[in-house]
Parts: sequence; structure tokens; C-alpha cells
Amino acid sequence: DYEQKYPPDPIYEEAQPNSRVWRMCLDEFQIFDTDLAEDARDTVDVLLVFAGLFSAVVTAFLIETAAKLEPDYVQLSSSILYEILVVQRAFVNGSAVDLDPVVSSPNALDFSPTHAQLWINGLWYTSLSLSLITALVAVLAKQWLHQYMSMTSGTPLHRSLLRQFRYEGLQAWRVPLIIGMLPLLMHLSLGIFFIGLIIFLAQL
Repeated sequence: DYEQKYPPDPIYEEAQPNSRVWRMCLDEFQIFDTDLAEDARDTVDVLLVFAGLFSAVVTAFLIETAAKLEPDYVQLSSSILYEILVVQRAFVNGSAVDLDPVVSSPNALDFSPTHAQLWINGLWYTSLSLSLITALVAVLAKQWLHQYMSMTSGTPLHRSLLRQFRYEGLQAWRVPLIIGMLPLLMHLSLGIFFIGLIIFLAQL
């Protein structure tokens, strides 16, 4: 009951900066903003944890598959050393050089990743990018909410006006909509990852 909580204002001072009406507004704002911030923080905190763990998992897969996008330099070095050994042995024995056709063929040095490998890496890099974007926007949203809920000094009128200014800015930048879209972005990242995983398993 605000009539019992706050004493009545003197006559003709009902709209002064310290009047009861502005204190009542601050109390209502506090209730509304607390519910808004707690719901948003719960969503953001869950997404931050999940996005961090998911990004680590995708990175582990990418370390394995990204190596298949370039030649196996260890195998190429072994082939070259084998050719040198064969040539030296033939020179010592005075015999003709007889290299393995597979090793000596110029095509052995040519490399081109398969379409499946390109798709897998492309999908997983896209999934990792979406996951990191989700984490970045979640951190920004957490900072926005912290700034929105920060306490200010001044008269009840000044604090009420400042709160309304922040709320209108929050709506103008569509922060609640952005926070609501973060789970969809995370689901999209998961879906793309699983598509790449299906292609990866099909190659085994």
C-alpha cells in the first residue's frame, strides 16, 4: 500500500522531484525491470556455457578434418627420400633406376581435397562461427543488462526519467528481440554441425 509506505505530499507539491508519485513509479519500475533482467540473464547464462562447450567440441573435430584439406607432407617427404635412396642404390650398383610408378609419378605430388571434405569443413567452420557469434552477442547482452539495471543517484524524478530513457533505448536497439533470437542461432549452429557430422560418418 503506497499510501502507508510513503507519507502524503504537502499541498501543491504533488509533482515535485521528491514527491510520492515518483517514488511509486520507481517501485513499479524496479519490479518490472527485475523480472525482465532475471529472465534475460538466465537465457544468456545458459547460452554462454553451452556455446563455450559446443565451440570446444567443434574445434576438436575441425583439428582432425582441417588437416585433410592440404597434402600429407610427411608422406611426400617419405616418397622423396625413397626416390633418393633408390637412385643412390642404383648408382652404387651400376644398374638402371627402377622407381615405383606410383611414387615417381608427377600425380603423386598433386593434391585436391574431395568434395565431401570441403563440405564437412565448410559446414563445421560455419557452425563454429555461429556459435562464437552467439557467445559474443550473449556477452554484449549481459553488459547491456548490467548497465540497464545499474543504480543511479539523484531525486526520484531524475531516476525515473533516466530509467525511462534507458528502457526506450533498450527497446530501440531491440535488445529483448536479440536475446530471444540467440537460442535460434544456437540451434542453427547445432543443425549445421550435425549435417557435417552425417557427411563425415558416411565417409568412414
